[in-house]
Parts: sequence; C-alpha cells; structure tokens
Amino acid sequence: MRVVDNDGKPGPLVDAEGYIFGVLGGQPRDDDWVRDVAIPAAQLMEEAGQQLFDRVFHGVYYGTRKQEQRSREKAGLPPPRRGTDRTATTGYSMGGGQQFPTTCFNTVIKTVVLAGLLAQKPFRRIAGFTNTLLKCYAPDLHTFYSQTMDHIHDWNPNLRRNFSATVSVFATATFNFGPQTVTFPHLNFANLAWGWCAITALGDFDPNKGGHLILWDLKLIICFPPGSTILIPSALIRHSNTSIGSHEKRFSFTQYTPAGIFRFVDNGFRSEEEVNSTEMSAEERAARVEARKTRWAEGLKMYQKCPTLLP
Repeated sequence: MRVVDNDGKPGPLVDAEGYIFGVLGGQPRDDDWVRDVAIPAAQLMEEAGQQLFDRVFHGVYYGTRKQEQRSREKAGLPPPRRGTDRTATTGYSMGGGQQFPTTCFNTVIKTVVLAGLLAQKPFRRIAGFTNTLLKCYAPDLHTFYSQTMDHIHDWNPNLRRNFSATVSVFATATFNFGPQTVTFPHLNFANLAWGWCAITALGDFDPNKGGHLILWDLKLIICFPPGSTILIPSALIRHSNTSIGSHEKRFSFTQYTPAGIFRFVDNGFRSEEEVNSTEMSAEERAARVEARKTRWAEGLKMYQKCPTLLP
C-alpha cells in the first residue's frame, strides 16, 4: 500500500494509459473555505444528527442504534455492508425492483431536516464545487449526467432535485452523520459502472492520523482532510476509510446517481422488466444484447486523457 498526501489542491487520478478515472478534488482556492463552508457544514450535520437520532422522537421513528443492532442480530443479519454509522439519503433513485425513478422515502421529520441541510449555503457551495470538478476533469461524463437529469425531469417534472440544475448533476445524496464515520471495504454496485461518486469529508479530526480513504484495488491510502472532496468510480474500486481518534468527529456528504436511472432513460423511460417482457423479434433481441455489450466501452470513452500526458 502507498500513502498519498493530499495538500488540498485538486489533482487527477490517472491510469496506466493516461486516462483520468477520478479526482482528488481538495478544496477551492478560497482562504475562507474552511471558515465559511467546512466548519459550518460539519456543525450543521452534527446538529441534524442529534435531531434525527438523539431526540425524544428518535425511538418512535427510527429506534435506537442498540435496538437496531439487536434486531439485526436476532434476525441473523450481518452488519450493514458499508458501515454501522447513521445515514440518511435524499433525492430520487431507482433500484430494488422499482419500475420507475421515485423520490427517496423518508419520514416527515427526516424530510424536513434533510431539506434544511440542502438549503444551507455550505452544502450548496460543496455541491457547486463538486459539479465544477466533474465538469473540469470529465466534461463528457458531466454532460451525460446532465442530459440524463434533464430527460428525467422532462419525463416527470415532479421529481425534486437536491440542488438546481446549474449547481449539481447528481440525483441522490447521502448524509453520514457519524459522529465517527468509518466505512467497511465495499463497492457501490448500484451506481453507474463508469460513473463517479463525489465524497466530501467533514468534521474535526487530524487527517494525518485518521480518516484516510483507502482504494483497495489500487493499493492507495489517501489523506482526506475535512472540507475536501474526492471523486471516484465507486462501483468499480473497493474503498473504505480509516478510523479516527475517540475524541474526534467525522461526517461525510456523498453525491451520486444510481445506475437504474440511466438504464430507465436508455430504455425509453421503461424498466428492464418492462422491456424484457415486451414482444421482440429474434433480431431485435439480438440487437439489444449487442448494444448492452458495447455500453461499457462507450462509457469509458467519456474519460479524458490527462493533458500533461498527451503526446
């Protein structure tokens, strides 16, 4: 394993052929980013986590973490695949048998709290910075995401974006309220295979001692300071992060678009089940199979050559 320092300046992750497959986004060149964005965002997440999981209504709507753990153990279920921290997801998604994209289900209280977070300036600035990184380092991929979002909202204008179209091209966001966020090695296999997932670390911890992002398949351990963002193809590369000190706090804000949404648009606004149940000739079915075989190669064409490595 190799440790990679992250000094807060944006830089690409480049493969052996010179293609950019991810970004160590760092932070914008803004001297006030930590004061105006990173610290307030962490404070907002800490307060929201307390409202969602530590208040009187906590047991009524969500159950305590100990109750959840006992329930999983009683049912013979393993720990959550990504980790045991407290999370909440907002936006819209498609998967798990859904026939079309739908708004992520949340209770009324959770919906209000999450909407309040998204409306806050620190998270709008994080989303805007993330959007800029994607557009800069993978413009074709950014266009693909943007056009897919536009198609979905033309199909159903009632689906609510987390942020305006000019701020973010991602459909879904997950808040991990920690308060000491640590994830297990995992793949986000529900995401687009060649798509990117944007992870923003927040909190109060020493990034030289903990909170590192581990990309297991690449044998990289990346320093991940609070207030910085990293974009990776999370469906392809196993990743996790290291623990932090017992007195420290770490949260994360993740943005992505599930693969099911792209498939739905590609299928002419139909689910895989609906398409497969449609009567097709042998030629049509064979053409569909061939088209699926080329999708991966077409997706990789959206990656850019690193300018410094161009001939």
